[in-house]
Amino acid sequence: MNSDKKLITILGPTAVGKTKLAAQLAYRFNAEIISADSRQVYIGMDIGTGKDYEDYFVNKTKIKTHLIDVISPLEEFNLYLFQKLFYEAFNNIIKENKIPFLVGGTALYINSVLKEYELSQVDFNSKREKYLQTLNLSELKNILLKKKEYLHNTTDLLDKERTIKAILIEENKKQVNYKISINPMVIGVYDDREIVKKRIRERLKKRLHSGMIEEVELLLKNGVTHDKLKFFGLEYKLISMYLKNELNYNDMYQKLASAIINFSKCQMTWFRKMEREGIKINWIKNDEINKAEALINTFLK
Repeated sequence: MNSDKKLITILGPTAVGKTKLAAQLAYRFNAEIISADSRQVYIGMDIGTGKDYEDYFVNKTKIKTHLIDVISPLEEFNLYLFQKLFYEAFNNIIKENKIPFLVGGTALYINSVLKEYELSQVDFNSKREKYLQTLNLSELKNILLKKKEYLHNTTDLLDKERTIKAILIEENKKQVNYKISINPMVIGVYDDREIVKKRIRERLKKRLHSGMIEEVELLLKNGVTHDKLKFFGLEYKLISMYLKNELNYNDMYQKLASAIINFSKCQMTWFRKMEREGIKINWIKNDEINKAEALINTFLK
């Protein structure tokens, strides 16, 4: 490994406070943050994806971020594009003699960097895609689950177009032992399960009262379809159903809270799988910033 190309990765499930912690650490280490979030790349999807911009200000200094607000929600973003933009950002940060922090909860994106996936650009209009279109959703689910036992986005199994795309991406992925010689260290942020559940519910209420429904209405006004909102999952899918009068407000809130709580469990399943596959994660609680700082200092020596 090239010791000059060190990467600090800070991961964890939703609502554990990893972004705020990462920003405070980035301030201490003169670092820049590369976001590993599959939805924060989209412009105009702010409240629903949890772009808590205020978390990036530390002592009146804004921590520089990458891979947030890079693409229109009318366009497609995928693992191939993430990896391409990640390496561009990583190299630029290194050239500035700063330290790159990869921060987020999209385990597939993080794993693609730590496990050095080599990806081909996927042709979504190939003969293979046309064949997959002839299959029903149940058949497509079986194909995807045989290729990918653990799904980061379970919504990949709910929509035919999304399932086809997930299959094509998986079929164009392979793992290699080269690429950029990155030397990573991983910190995992966690909190007590019941505290996380409470925080998810409280955060959801706050976001609903702070314009999240209006944000979805604006996306619809700007050309994003209800089908695309379904593709984005979680907040966007269920608020879409509410706006179509398929759910009342209380049912929407309850289903959404349960879906986010379940999503956080799925994230932890992914992270545990990464550990079983050889990635060392140094777990800390979200208030143990001094412990995180000590781990980073040791790694950077």
